[in-house]
Amino acid sequence: MALRSDWSQRTCSMARGLDILGDPWSMLVLREVFFGNGRFEAMKARLGAADSVLTKRLAGLVEAGLLTRRPYDDGGRTRKEYVLTAKGEDALPVLNAVVIWAEKHLPAPSGQAHMFVIHTGCGERTSSADTCTACGEPLTATNTSWHSLSRTADPVPLATSGTATPDQNGTAA
Repeated sequence: MALRSDWSQRTCSMARGLDILGDPWSMLVLREVFFGNGRFEAMKARLGAADSVLTKRLAGLVEAGLLTRRPYDDGGRTRKEYVLTAKGEDALPVLNAVVIWAEKHLPAPSGQAHMFVIHTGCGERTSSADTCTACGEPLTATNTSWHSLSRTADPVPLATSGTATPDQNGTAA
């Protein structure tokens, strides 16, 4: 999903990757889905995005194969939620890198405006996007948690392509 032009056919791998992952809204949508928040209204409330913005980003991420839609019953009718695919899970190191870089180089506007990458295997915070700096184990969606101080007092295990449906508040059950 290009910001201003289609980079999908460029000879540069970075340009092709940025065609999908270079849009801030798309990255924030992926963040929400990794947090287990895959329902449209819950994402919209958390992101503060307009319907048209969120709809476009979700469609682009589905088209690119990073997300898929899965039906769920809301008690009255069947709706769709967005879940990660294996391709979407593979984007985790990119999101981790952005978080780690921002924590290192950008001032937080408040004490609650921090987010950390935690390797659940050893319970330690890591400063590497793809490998735990404490124990050396590769990071995956199944063994990584994010600790967003503005969301919760505890780290949140990340959603995977096989994660259960989130609750009505858009958090992983």
